[in-house]
Amino acid sequence: MLDRKFILENADLVEENCRRRGAQADVPRLVQLEQRRRELLVEVQELNRQANEVSKTIGKAQDDAQREARKEQGRLLRERKDAAQHEHDQLEQQVLAIQSGIPNMSHPAAPVGADDAANLELRRGPHAPPAFDFPPRDHVALGESLQLIDFEAGARIAGHGFYFLKNEAVLLELALQQYAVQLLLTEGFTPVITPDLAYTEILQGTGYIPRGPETQIYSIENTNLNLVATAEITLGGLLAGKTVDADELPLKLCGISHCFRTEAGAAGRASRGLYRVHQFTKVEMFAFTLPDQSEQMLDHFCDIECRIFEGLKLPYRVVDTATGDLGGPAYRKFDLEAWMPGRGDGGEWGEVTSTSNCTDFQARRLDARFKRKGEKGTHFVHTLNGTAVAVSRALVAILENYQQADGGVLIPEVLRPWVGKDRIDPR
Repeated sequence: MLDRKFILENADLVEENCRRRGAQADVPRLVQLEQRRRELLVEVQELNRQANEVSKTIGKAQDDAQREARKEQGRLLRERKDAAQHEHDQLEQQVLAIQSGIPNMSHPAAPVGADDAANLELRRGPHAPPAFDFPPRDHVALGESLQLIDFEAGARIAGHGFYFLKNEAVLLELALQQYAVQLLLTEGFTPVITPDLAYTEILQGTGYIPRGPETQIYSIENTNLNLVATAEITLGGLLAGKTVDADELPLKLCGISHCFRTEAGAAGRASRGLYRVHQFTKVEMFAFTLPDQSEQMLDHFCDIECRIFEGLKLPYRVVDTATGDLGGPAYRKFDLEAWMPGRGDGGEWGEVTSTSNCTDFQARRLDARFKRKGEKGTHFVHTLNGTAVAVSRALVAILENYQQADGGVLIPEVLRPWVGKDRIDPR
């Protein structure tokens, strides 16, 4: 979350940022409540001081009447103090509720707009969209004809949005994980397989809404546990409540996990098949950095994502995400979109990875800090996340871009050592 002092000192700026990001947060109300809370805090401290002073004089009373009078005076002061403390605590909860709903500030260069229609294209990869001399099919048709994906069985067993991967699709999933992890190891990432569950407070700390009507999270009934939507949640929780030495930063982690999302309200042609599902596997990049390292780390994450898709020889572009599409924690976010010939009429760009600089927004919620040797006090780390490979969407791009006239699909060259073949032949 944003620093409360920063909000009070920059209320107009914060309110304008909320408007640009489409966030419904009553910043003026927060300012009003916080000013009253601070007044009450001073009052509580003063009443407590007065009560303590009176208490010290009780033993010095000259007679029983004076002693009882001073006891009564002390009792009244403490009652007033307790009442002021109660009001203070209620205000604190109200302020915190508004503060928690205020998104991170936005990078000055982030394009202003309500949704992804306002995203700004920054560059394209070296590989152009394929020019087919036959009518291309989408990944759903390819997956069914090649016996790679069984949506019907998935729906029968767990509902719409679940699926079975079969045959070479399984090998492709495992190959994509290996490909991404091996590349990240050369970049100094520590590989981690994370839990698929996390406590509610960890989700809240990373900026996710784990419960309530607007959540995209699956929660476990009668527990404080939730299925994670991304390894960003569990990796961010690694330093929750901890303080590390500045010399240990940056800390770069590569997390492998299943991801579970309700995807409420996400129906539509562009979301069919594997593009928007309730469960998938993802290799996630995460970093804890010093404040002056985070912008450079964001560029580093984006470059890695580009390298991964250049290695797969897939057409892609990078976009600077508009303010209204950033989500709560991100200060700036770059999306990498791959060309998907089966989307829309004649093909469309579809998001396959994204990377975000969350500055100290998550760290403040998680209480993740660093300290410098020889200096007093601690500071909040900066956190960043980035998708190395979201397997389901990578499969969409591979199947649709590498399809052949005979109905088969070529295997990207970099994945062949793990898949064990050059192509998927028609069955």
